[in-house]
Amino acid sequence: MADSLTVPPALTGEFALFFDLDGTLAEIKPHPDQVVLPADILRVLDQLSQDNQGALALISGRSMAELDELARPYRFPLAGVHGAERRDIHGNAHIVSLPDSLIQTLTAQLTAALTHLPGTELEAKGMAFALHYRQAPEHEAAITALATSVVAAHPQLALQPGKCVVEIKPKGINKGEAISAFMGEAPFAGRTPVFIGDDLTDESGFRVVNQAGGISIKVGQGETCAGWRLPNVASVWQWVTEVANQQQEEKIAHNNRRKHDGSLSRSL
Repeated sequence: MADSLTVPPALTGEFALFFDLDGTLAEIKPHPDQVVLPADILRVLDQLSQDNQGALALISGRSMAELDELARPYRFPLAGVHGAERRDIHGNAHIVSLPDSLIQTLTAQLTAALTHLPGTELEAKGMAFALHYRQAPEHEAAITALATSVVAAHPQLALQPGKCVVEIKPKGINKGEAISAFMGEAPFAGRTPVFIGDDLTDESGFRVVNQAGGISIKVGQGETCAGWRLPNVASVWQWVTEVANQQQEEKIAHNNRRKHDGSLSRSL
């Protein structure tokens, strides 16, 4: 879609909320360890979760352990490593794994290869590998070629390009599949899905949400299949805060109507 997409609409009704993290809820930093979620935004997410019966999840390329650390003290349903690991509302984990022998082989192979590409970094996630080149953009072509060769040699793997990173992950794993899994279970089932993301890795999520008649929101510029756009992380913070406030107002108004109706019934 074109870059002229409009700001997303107000949310009225019952929604299932899905958020990417880096570049969406948090500013991208030179190193992933420098990323933080502001405390006031975490409180807004917790309020949104409560007002939507827990139907809020973080969907990220990060591991679930990292997501929990960033979301502390709150504990949300999660999909980490693009959905290779997922935790539902009841705390049950659903993990897609690779054979230990393959993990060891790839770790050694990729570690050795990146020693010849100064400034690049390997992030081994257990069931996936992220090859970062944010500190060395001149190595983008070499990183892409390396990852492509690894995937070509192992049919059970797939390539996932991102912002200054190329990931190697199990085939069939993506954010769209993770959102679909959540939408098939309580408390997400039966609600209208909303997904906000900023990267190529989020496009599969946008497609699933679009097919379900939901609201897909792209953060930043670039081609996308999302239906709406927000310009940057600060605008995401503003929008989710407005949504949370609006839902609170609707909740208060609904409770007041119930009290009024109850009082009227008793008086009659």
